[in-house]
Amino acid sequence: MTKTFIPLHVYEQFKFIVGEAYIITDESLLQDYGSDETEKLFFLPQVVLRPRTAFEISKIMQVCNLEKIPVTPRGAGTGLSGGALPHLGGVLISTDRLNTILKIDEDNLQVITEPGVITEVLQNAVKEKGLFYPPDPSSKGSCFIGGNIAENSGGPKAVKYGVVRDYVLNLEVVLPTGEIIWTGSNVLKTSTGYNLTQLMVGSEGTLGIVTKIVLKLIPFPKHDLLMLVPFRSLEKASEAVSAIFKAGFTPSALELVEIDALQIVSKYFSSSPVKLTSDTEAHLIIEVDGNHLETLLSEMESIGELLLQFDCGEIYFADDAQQKNALWSMRRKVAEYVKLEGYTIEEDTVVPRASLPALIRGLKKLGARLDFKVVCYGHAGDGNLHVRINKEGVPNSHDHPEMTAILRELFQLVNELGGTISGEHGIGLIQKPYLDIVIDKTRMHLMKEIKKVFDPNNILNAGKIFD
Repeated sequence: MTKTFIPLHVYEQFKFIVGEAYIITDESLLQDYGSDETEKLFFLPQVVLRPRTAFEISKIMQVCNLEKIPVTPRGAGTGLSGGALPHLGGVLISTDRLNTILKIDEDNLQVITEPGVITEVLQNAVKEKGLFYPPDPSSKGSCFIGGNIAENSGGPKAVKYGVVRDYVLNLEVVLPTGEIIWTGSNVLKTSTGYNLTQLMVGSEGTLGIVTKIVLKLIPFPKHDLLMLVPFRSLEKASEAVSAIFKAGFTPSALELVEIDALQIVSKYFSSSPVKLTSDTEAHLIIEVDGNHLETLLSEMESIGELLLQFDCGEIYFADDAQQKNALWSMRRKVAEYVKLEGYTIEEDTVVPRASLPALIRGLKKLGARLDFKVVCYGHAGDGNLHVRINKEGVPNSHDHPEMTAILRELFQLVNELGGTISGEHGIGLIQKPYLDIVIDKTRMHLMKEIKKVFDPNNILNAGKIFD
């Protein structure tokens, strides 16, 4: 699909639908919508529309479907796979005005929200009622819950509590042809036809635009404990992850950050909560939570004793909320700060936990052979390792032959280890050249046929996931 010219009469229809105040055509303002957090890519949309209701989005989609104008849905622009990049120009629909928490149902432990609500705002709102929405991506202070739905986001808590998919009960969705549907029902179990709700979660805005979301909640845990554990060997740190689960423990978070990433992050903190030593290669951040403090203390003590078998250094226990927040702030800032240091290419690999040592060892060998620097960090508890690459003179992997060859080798390694190429960031624009490594022709055909059923004119986020 090539970039489409938008006729003047279509602009007039957009004005009638959303109002002139919510149409952006000035190029200086359009700049804000040309990029997200994916590498250093930039694509300018022809027009940005900021609707307030599902009805307005429906009318926009009807016009665009009739005129065959590409539409890119966008939340907060924090994505890392290019899912919200308007690479075909056309119309960009921002969901920033659909930003209301509609109802917190304390009796049924549910919340109904619009997609433009910031994830952390939603979490804090339900927490005031003693309730918990666990998925917590690193960008939770700025990302929208609708974007989390589109990418099936996870975060550190996924190791115990699961990902976004595990909390979505029902969705109101505007289809590419303009119809408005609810995908399911607001109940905890259903065996009534195909599960369209779960089909939408993780579909990266290619099948419909979510306008209302029903999420299940759980009671908020009363206590949490946090420890930081240094390891002299990156592989030993990875081996310890699998050992923790084999011993019967299920942390609420288990994060790995290697020393290269920590050294970069510490440059940006006036007082680092992590003591860096020359003999340390990696740190694990381990959290447990629950309602019984004595049980949690016993768990932490037992985990600490177990880790001594893996050549760890002195274990640091966060004593209060301030120390815990400092550690989590450091962890959540890793992606931002390593990107500032030139590690602009981020991959989102996931392998079985026990394969983490082999993955890290393979990554380091690949970097040495093909002349690029690499840092690793991420959700080691569920095998989801974020890989940041810095290759001199190569800011983007998109359409770069040398980097494409490197990434194919990386993803072939991941596939050989029983993993896949994305755990929570999605395929979007930049991962689609590698999808054939992990998805066979039959499965790919089925996915494309599903896309055709929902979007017969291929206007909604076209060119994402596959062409």
